Amino acid sequence: MKRPGPLLTLLAGLLLAVFVLTLDSTTGTKSASSDYEKPSAAKPSSSPAATSPSPTPKRSAAPAGVYTGRTDDDSSAVAVSLRGGKAIAYFCDGHNIESWLKGEVRGEGGMRLTGEHGARLNGTLKGGGKLTGTADVGGGHYTFTLARAKKPSGLYRANSQVAGARIVGGWIVLPSGRQVGLVTRDGKPSAAPAIDPRTGAVTVDGQQLTARPVTP
Repeated sequence: MKRPGPLLTLLAGLLLAVFVLTLDSTTGTKSASSDYEKPSAAKPSSSPAATSPSPTPKRSAAPAGVYTGRTDDDSSAVAVSLRGGKAIAYFCDGHNIESWLKGEVRGEGGMRLTGEHGARLNGTLKGGGKLTGTADVGGGHYTFTLARAKKPSGLYRANSQVAGARIVGGWIVLPSGRQVGLVTRDGKPSAAPAIDPRTGAVTVDGQQLTARPVTP
């Protein structure tokens, strides 16, 4: 019996190869990359917006004006002039005690004014055009209640040179028209002559001066 020839062997090999290829095409597996799902990117969490603190409301300055009156013991007169959050005060007994004081006014109407020789005045604006407080001047302690002044009532001051002497005068014109003040000549006090509140004209040692309204 003759052995199969080379041609038969080659044909058998081709048939086997075709069978294997057909089997692979019908039973092939998916690639690993086709089953992989990329995780979704994490969204950054949004932090709440920082809120800045509400600004503190500014308190308005005390209204400008002049307050005049007498101490509760009726020994002296007091006047306080306010403008732009500042104050100037004048305390005078009309004889030999006086003091000019100044300082700032807080938003709620409180004030602590100071003057020479340790003089102090503490006051508070009240409703209805009143200013109450205390004054420590010349070794005495005084309480007072002042009312808002209407012209010609108010606080006046003159500063000049007369006959070689420095003249400084202070006047408080009360609502009744009464005037309380002192004139110092080179630091020596004496009772002040009356002024004309409408013009501020006053005569000191024979020379006419002008007393002007006092404002901070």
